[in-house]
Amino acid sequence: MALLLLGAVLLLSSATAATAQDCANATFQAGRSFRRCNALPVLGASLHWTYHPANGTADVAFRAPQGSGGWVAWGINTGPGTGMAGSSVFIASHSQNGTGGGGAVSVLTTVLESTSPSLRNGSLKFDVPAPPAAEYTGGAYTIYATVALPGNSTLQNTVWQAGPVSGGSISMHPTSGPNLRSTMRQDFLSG
Repeated sequence: MALLLLGAVLLLSSATAATAQDCANATFQAGRSFRRCNALPVLGASLHWTYHPANGTADVAFRAPQGSGGWVAWGINTGPGTGMAGSSVFIASHSQNGTGGGGAVSVLTTVLESTSPSLRNGSLKFDVPAPPAAEYTGGAYTIYATVALPGNSTLQNTVWQAGPVSGGSISMHPTSGPNLRSTMRQDFLSG
């Protein structure tokens, strides 16, 4: 039994090391690069960033695997909670042109005011000094943004998500399993 447990621990640690290695070796278009990265614990996602202490901002790239007919999101919860409700998020999806995801990749910025948000494009609860961008390549979306870290704090409650698009609109993500565990306290200074 102990041997079986040891084998499981070794397998898990090698899988974690492989994921961390993939995170560290990620490449980005347009010559973008980032100093740090974390392989996030669920949804196959990763967060890459460069923190700028002089002005309290971070350049981020959030990457998550998803079919081209779906969407992914990343954001920061500026409220007292750690979940999706109250979070300011960037949502990437293909602009719908009637073919189920064949358009250009676009980014919606919105505040999730509840667990059934309206998803209106608007301002976030923190500054975004430059317009966000996104791309879809290799079966994954990548969202690029520069964010002024709320409260000038390097420790933030981050959230991420992935879900389907239906009838040209962003639809509700699954409400079980990994989708309910996609939150993490992120330290932009030390990782």
